[in-house]
Amino acid sequence: MEASPVVLLNNIDVFQKNKLVLTGVNLSIGEGEFVYLIGKTGSGKSSLMKILYAGLPVEKGTGFVAGYDLTKISRRQIPLLRRKLGIVFQDYQLLEDRTVEENLKFVLKATGWKDKEAIKTRISEVLKEVELLSKLHSMPHNLSGGEQQRIAIARALLNKPELLLADEPTGNLDPETSNGIMRILFNISKQGTAVMMATHNYNLIYKFPGRVVKCEEGTLTGSVDKLN
Repeated sequence: MEASPVVLLNNIDVFQKNKLVLTGVNLSIGEGEFVYLIGKTGSGKSSLMKILYAGLPVEKGTGFVAGYDLTKISRRQIPLLRRKLGIVFQDYQLLEDRTVEENLKFVLKATGWKDKEAIKTRISEVLKEVELLSKLHSMPHNLSGGEQQRIAIARALLNKPELLLADEPTGNLDPETSNGIMRILFNISKQGTAVMMATHNYNLIYKFPGRVVKCEEGTLTGSVDKLN
């Protein structure tokens, strides 16, 4: 029996502050798939991502993410959906007054982890995955931008998400550091986590080919083979 998609949107309209930004959106993302989301600023990329983590309601059409029906999801269920997702932003959003370990421990405790050994083990696992175990006791301000973004990715992986949403994760980084982040994200997808990454950087798409969908003229098109 074929596994159901991690994301399945059918004929969805996306509204931002009562303004229709995307119409008739159809999208399916399977387990371990890597999908780029491209489009001009203001074309609806961030709004579409908000739909996926229930930051915006589905008012027309049907949507399923990680087994949750977005048209019927209750306020109580939204945190449960988000535990099945990892979200990475351009600006890291680390707690500046806590070490790397404390940042990660905070998320695990907030999502119901209680066993101290299990917490310690999981933190080590995700830091190894992003090759920063040596920074366990560092403060965020002592890390480079690339290291902070890798910690943000480690944080997103803590609960073994089915889908990782990355909104311009390399936007503030130099090309070499960006390549390192991309290698980590592709490794994550190879291990079975679906990844959707919004980006303006077409060079990365040429270097690290994946499926491409585009927000354009009020709807979602894709997969597109050519970037124009």
